[in-house]
Amino acid sequence: MDPVIVVGAGPVGLALALSLAAQQVPSVVLDEGDGTQEERTARTVVLRPDTAALVERLGCADAPAEGAVWAGWRSMRRKQLVRELTLGDQEEFPAPLHLPQHVLTRGLYAAAEAHPLVELAIRARVDTVEQDAKGVTVHTREPGYLYWRGSYLVGCDGARSTVRKLLGIRFAGRTAVERHAVAALRVELPWPETALLHRQPPWRGGGPEVTARPLPDDVWRLDWLLPPRGDLVTPDALVARIRDTLAGWCGTTPPYELIDTGVYTLHHRLAQRWREGRSFLAGDAAHLLGALGTQGVDEGLRDVENLAWKLTHAFHHEASEELLDSYEAERRTCVAARLRAADQVLPILRGGGGLRAVLPGAGRSHDNLLADGHLGNGALGALPAYPHSPLAPPPPSPEARADVDTPVGAPVVDVTVTAPDGTAVRLWERLGQGHLLVVLVAPGTGVWDRRHWMQAGVMPRLATAVTALPVPAELLVAEGYPGATAHTVLLVRPDGHLVAAFDGVHPAELYAAADAARGGARREPEALDEAPDAPVHTDRTADVN
Repeated sequence: MDPVIVVGAGPVGLALALSLAAQQVPSVVLDEGDGTQEERTARTVVLRPDTAALVERLGCADAPAEGAVWAGWRSMRRKQLVRELTLGDQEEFPAPLHLPQHVLTRGLYAAAEAHPLVELAIRARVDTVEQDAKGVTVHTREPGYLYWRGSYLVGCDGARSTVRKLLGIRFAGRTAVERHAVAALRVELPWPETALLHRQPPWRGGGPEVTARPLPDDVWRLDWLLPPRGDLVTPDALVARIRDTLAGWCGTTPPYELIDTGVYTLHHRLAQRWREGRSFLAGDAAHLLGALGTQGVDEGLRDVENLAWKLTHAFHHEASEELLDSYEAERRTCVAARLRAADQVLPILRGGGGLRAVLPGAGRSHDNLLADGHLGNGALGALPAYPHSPLAPPPPSPEARADVDTPVGAPVVDVTVTAPDGTAVRLWERLGQGHLLVVLVAPGTGVWDRRHWMQAGVMPRLATAVTALPVPAELLVAEGYPGATAHTVLLVRPDGHLVAAFDGVHPAELYAAADAARGGARREPEALDEAPDAPVHTDRTADVN
């Protein structure tokens, strides 16, 4: 089968190519640029533990060393400390990883260059996309007016996506939701390794809100909230903001080194469709968000985890249309909920005045709500779950059902498990390999010789059931799992979302759940609603302005 064509060599496109390669799927990455990354310290990304783990699995093990894992969080309002948290609890307050975006892109690019299943084509500007029943043909204007043939196409080419425009997909939403002046500087602040959100700072020029987020080597990114549409921020005005802000926090303006500056305008947009035939959208090509601390790159990497295993199944096993359609159903619904939550919260947090201003405790609750987007909590930032996924199986029978703390469709907890070779690893390390995971909760196995418990209790029957599943699966054993009792069996998707939990071994119900998770068997072409031989031609030149 032809490789998957990925358009765009940013973090999302490179991560997708590497995720596919990890599952033995070749890809071609069409990069409109020249393969270099502009170093902009003022342009950073915040990765939650799930996306940081994905980046590490893809070959960027050095990313945490080049970023800063926040040790704490402080919220201030005027002169008062509203909230202070110690981060690191993976359940309630996980510690985000903060690093410059060019560091992430550079690491992913190096890993892609070294992988034999990833082909990188630089200065390849797409101007035509044509689809038929068996694949996609892409024409690039440079270099040399080449045609590329692929089994599938994924547009990861950013907010002005050429692929999205060639497919004729609307990108509706709101413009200039927020605007920020940004500075990256080296300075010593009173709270090392701790991020700060300061609302209504009491000094002149502080604006309604300023955040400080640490990077390694005493480098900080500072963001000042600006009016959505206002005057240009001159260099002198930005330096004045920096000096006033540092003096407000430290008493006097400490010595500092200004590294980088910028003004960023944040938009909220959502593509009308994320799939058109054999073509998909991911990352900023599919959605734009970022107000109130939400993270666009974070969501783009979650698009990657969701789509990669489904394209892998299509590449190796001819996936059903239901499986491929589920990418849009799951991810678009999740991102739409994020945008909807931000739209509902923005008037409350940014409106000011009115009855809310005099309600006791209103300011404190607003600060906590605003922190959710930055810390990965609540509707603005919590890990995505797909409780209404089209891939969700019917509920298990009462005698087979097990209740655990993870709801069906939510990401599983990263517990320690025993792999087939007997080594102890983290559960998230086994994700992204193109197969389902079956986890048996068996307390006490850690102190017994594996040769004995592999042949004891329910293990032989469970191993036989796993071998008989309609798709490949890996059997893992955990000493414990939150809310689970002994002999609980968890079925987990390749992207780490829980399919079902069973009380013991129930082969028929385990098989049915695995079949649902793969979208059922592939239908024959004559059973499809559309004729398979009707090609979709999209040969107009995109307007990329």
